[in-house]
Amino acid sequence: MSDLTTLIKSRRSANLFMEGIEIPDQDLNDIFNEVKYAPSAFNLQHTHYVVVKDPDIKHKVYEAANKQHKILTASAVIVVLGNKQAYEDIGRMNEGFLNLGVIDKLEYDMTVESVTNFYEAGGETFMRDEAIRNASLSAMLMMMVAKDKGWDTCPMIGFDPDVLQKDLSIPDSYVPAMLIAIGKEDVRKPRPRGYRKPVLEFVSYNQFN
Repeated sequence: MSDLTTLIKSRRSANLFMEGIEIPDQDLNDIFNEVKYAPSAFNLQHTHYVVVKDPDIKHKVYEAANKQHKILTASAVIVVLGNKQAYEDIGRMNEGFLNLGVIDKLEYDMTVESVTNFYEAGGETFMRDEAIRNASLSAMLMMMVAKDKGWDTCPMIGFDPDVLQKDLSIPDSYVPAMLIAIGKEDVRKPRPRGYRKPVLEFVSYNQFN
């Protein structure tokens, strides 16, 4: 599938997956090898994915996610995390440019200082918001790439983040932005696409109308 419009319109949130379908690690790696090109603020690449395929661990996620049945039928459930301290990697993210001579040492030092100051001045709330924003950008691309490769997905926000942090040993510096169930949608009982607002109902120009 190469037509972007067709891809966008064919991606839907799957509410029911076909049971017993395994998603190969190679398929997941192929997906993430494209997802790594997602945009992120200052190229900090805030996002970390935890792919849960093990049945016992997946059941823990199921419990933490209010026992949503789609988790049990999905081939895997993916925890999308945002790193609140991603700004601390700004030096490493720009070392390649420095070594290649794309930027000089002065520009490198100024970039590290300005980005660090920007995040630290924003404080904890800003860092958390940035982690979720950038993880969400990556997650949307992940769902599009998955669909392009023949896999269906469903983003999920109904879960207890504290339980997930504990059960999956997620460091405190990472915030769970969402879950994504992935597998092959069971289309034996298709549901029509939900209502979509007309453009002028959700788009304003120059000021909010």
